[in-house]
Amino acid sequence: MTTGKRIFDIAIGIAGLILIWPVLLVIAVLVKAEDGGEVLFSQERVGRDGRPFRMWKFRTMVTDPGNPGPQLTATHDARITTIGALLRQLRLDELPQLFNVLVGEMTMVGPRPEVPKYVASYTPAQRRVLALTPGITDRASIEFLDEAALLRGEPDPERFYVDRIMPEKIRLNLEYAERATRWRDLMVIIDTLRHLLPRERSAPAKPRANYLPAISEP
Repeated sequence: MTTGKRIFDIAIGIAGLILIWPVLLVIAVLVKAEDGGEVLFSQERVGRDGRPFRMWKFRTMVTDPGNPGPQLTATHDARITTIGALLRQLRLDELPQLFNVLVGEMTMVGPRPEVPKYVASYTPAQRRVLALTPGITDRASIEFLDEAALLRGEPDPERFYVDRIMPEKIRLNLEYAERATRWRDLMVIIDTLRHLLPRERSAPAKPRANYLPAISEP
């Protein structure tokens, strides 16, 4: 990560925390009040150069689901709490990752970090994305804003994700990295916020599956 990008991340991260700390407090109270469970949830993700780290989120799922299920969640997943559903819709569950940014594990704009299970399936070409610092948002996150809806109803959502969605996300991230600037990063942040506004969320989701690559049979 360049010095300029790191300074940009720290500035945005600190400014963001100063502005939204009351929101963080309210969310923490709501998550705790719903079922008395932990407020935060951490999960191992793969960072730059393949280094593992703990990524933080507000907890949006039940603390003891019994059957853990896949590491992906589709729309109306029974494991998601009432408050969690709202947080996921508005992407507010991702806000604790500002702390990941401040310690240098993540950046504001970069490819979303995957769990080790999915990284293990990367092809040599796809592993090039590990040269990038993972981020809170990216172009792929905007393009696949309704990813959970795409996964809903799939007989094998994990295979659908690994074979069709994940490769397209990686392609978009590698393409963006070739022309990334601080200005473009700022535009991605603004575009992300714009797409999360209620008027944007009320619009029908684009049929992203139309251009996804076909599943290759073994």
